[in-house]
Amino acid sequence: MAPSDLLEFLHRLGVANPYGRGWLTVLLVFFLALLFTWRFLPHVRRFALKVGWADLPNERRLNREPLPNAGGLAVYAGVVLALVAAAFLRPILVESVLIQVLAILLGGAWLVLVGFIDDQFGLPPLFRLFVQTLAALLLVAVGVRFEAAFGTPLDPALGLFLTWLWVVGITNALNLMDGLDGLAAGVAYISAISLLFVSAQFPFWAAGTLVLAALAGAALGFLRHNLHPSRIILGDAGAYFLGYTLAATALLGNLKLTTFLGLLPPALFLLLPILDTTQVVVRRLLRGQNPLSTPGKDHIHHRLLARGLSQRRVAFLLWGVALLFNLLAMVYLRMPWEAILASLLATLLGLGWVTYRRLRALWRGE
Repeated sequence: MAPSDLLEFLHRLGVANPYGRGWLTVLLVFFLALLFTWRFLPHVRRFALKVGWADLPNERRLNREPLPNAGGLAVYAGVVLALVAAAFLRPILVESVLIQVLAILLGGAWLVLVGFIDDQFGLPPLFRLFVQTLAALLLVAVGVRFEAAFGTPLDPALGLFLTWLWVVGITNALNLMDGLDGLAAGVAYISAISLLFVSAQFPFWAAGTLVLAALAGAALGFLRHNLHPSRIILGDAGAYFLGYTLAATALLGNLKLTTFLGLLPPALFLLLPILDTTQVVVRRLLRGQNPLSTPGKDHIHHRLLARGLSQRRVAFLLWGVALLFNLLAMVYLRMPWEAILASLLATLLGLGWVTYRRLRALWRGE
């Protein structure tokens, strides 16, 4: 391959300057978040068991013994650590996107705190919704939002409402999927990798590229300990953070809606949790139940388990569905085929690695 062809190939992958440090910073952020989360989680698990931060078995849960629910703290710490390192390595790059990165991390911190308190003591659904609304409004305040452009006086209000609905909806959708070992973290990793390759194509999406690299690394590091049989779970804290961050980064592309079809691209990347949550809400409303506070085994993964599939096979199957939706989203956006294939390869390598490491640990009796 001639040097000019190699440069063109890298440009199509989203590497704007192959001779610069920008793409190396993105890789470093990913691996730093991965290694920190992976290595830090066993310590979090031991401490959580010691102080009682765990989900006890009941009729709603699949675990048969106390399961630490503080994994989200390690995921959040891994993302922050990686982004702090990026600030030191590429201060000029980070300064240009600092306000958006800080807004995502601040909103995520609120949700981690509220989710963690809810995990341990329980909080009213309306209070959780209130904090999620504040986190969504924080994004709007720094320009991370849908911008309606239908030519009506209601456009600003419509854009605000759609942003709120998107952020709160995705935050809760991923949390509702966190009922099966490896499912929520795997779906988050798949979506983060796909969105990462999309964001790399656009200079104005630089904040998304950095945050998504850290999020993908932290999700993969967590998944190493979360694949069935899980040793620790995300809890509301971690699931809220993953869902919120994915929702926020999907909006960083300055999305202007001239038709409601403009909602389709970001929705495709997260279509599996959207579909799962939608069918749960509709079913509960038809039964006259409050979808926010009514527990039940009515998710897609519950239905697959009821058909006799193991937890691990259900997770693999739904990972495949999520990956298919993400590839369709990239095709819909007319991404270069090189970027689509690279995204597919990175996703399969990451998921294959954590699966191998978890199974090897089980074979060794660890």
